[in-house]
This record gives sequence, C-alpha cells and structure tokens, in this order.
Amino acid sequence: MNENNDIHLSKTLCWILRHEAIKLGLPILVNGYIPVSIILKHPSLRNYSTTDVERVVVSNVKQRFGLRNNNGVLEICANQGHSISVVDNSNLIPLNGDENIDVIHGTFYKNWESIKIEGLSRAKRNHIHFALGLPSDKSVISGVRKNCQVFIYINLKLATSDNLKFYRSANGVILSPGNENGFILPKYFIKVLDRSLINLI
Repeated sequence: MNENNDIHLSKTLCWILRHEAIKLGLPILVNGYIPVSIILKHPSLRNYSTTDVERVVVSNVKQRFGLRNNNGVLEICANQGHSISVVDNSNLIPLNGDENIDVIHGTFYKNWESIKIEGLSRAKRNHIHFALGLPSDKSVISGVRKNCQVFIYINLKLATSDNLKFYRSANGVILSPGNENGFILPKYFIKVLDRSLINLI
C-alpha cells in the first residue's frame, strides 16, 4: 500500500466510525467500537486488510483510532469526533476541574464575532473539542488545527463547578458536550488570544 492508499483508508475509517456507522447498519457499540472484519466489508474498504488497518492506526500522527482485542475479535474505534448519538462517554476519562491544564479551543477570525456572543457550540457533533496547548506545542498531537487564528482558553474549574462535563480522550483531546443546548458560554472564557498572542477580550 502507498501513502495515498493509507490516507484514503484513514479518512474512510474516520467517516464511518465518527458519523456513518448507524446509517450503514454497522454494529457499533456504545463505546464506539466496531469489529475490523465487519468494517472492512464496506465497498470503499474491500481492498484493504486487517494488517493495513493496524498499520494506519499505529502510524496516525494524531492518534485518531483505538484498537482492542475483545474476546478474540479485533475491534476499532475513533478516539473522538463522533456525531453518532449512540456513542457514549465510556471510553473517555472524566475531568473534575482540579486538573492543572490548559483547555484551549482553536477557531478562526470569521467565527469569533458570533462565538464571543453565543459561546462555543458542539453543532452536529457530540462534543466541543479542545487541545491541551497551542499548535506550536510539540506535545499537542490533536484537538486544534495548525492554521487556527484564534485560541479560546476555558476556565475549567468554573465550568465544572457549574456542572458542565469535560472528558479526556485516549489521544489527549479534551471534549465537552456543553450545556443542555450544546454550548459553552463566553462567561467561561479566561482569555482569547490571536496568533500574535494578543488578547481579544
């Protein structure tokens, strides 16, 4: 397999595991796992093998996937990014608000005007995504795009004290479903920096 084939495999796995498994009639568990042997029957994946899946999982820089052996059955999941409502939080580590970490959401100037009024929205996904640092931090492998222009820091302690839920995924992304309407309101923003590290609030 060449690099382009691996990219296609990775993107297709993301698409199925995060968004389309239910529509495709695949047996996705509440923790997001699907047997590899079943997902490989999808028409777009029939030319791939279990070995190909294992290679893509291991080599994925952003560590988007998890693999496990469940009673002799190899299963795969997406570590975060789901829009499938059946997938719960059982694969995630809950945060209590006492963690000494940065919780940062990356976005773009075009979105900031509405975000500063309405807050962050999970939109069609199950969670709003955050990173543990800026894109320039080499320890940050996922959770924020490198081309983001605006970085929103969340007051984790205040938000959790108001019963907002936050979780950490296996690949180090912080996730929150937001409030009952799927939002994290601007009152939980500690600071908002642009790419020049100028505070916008």
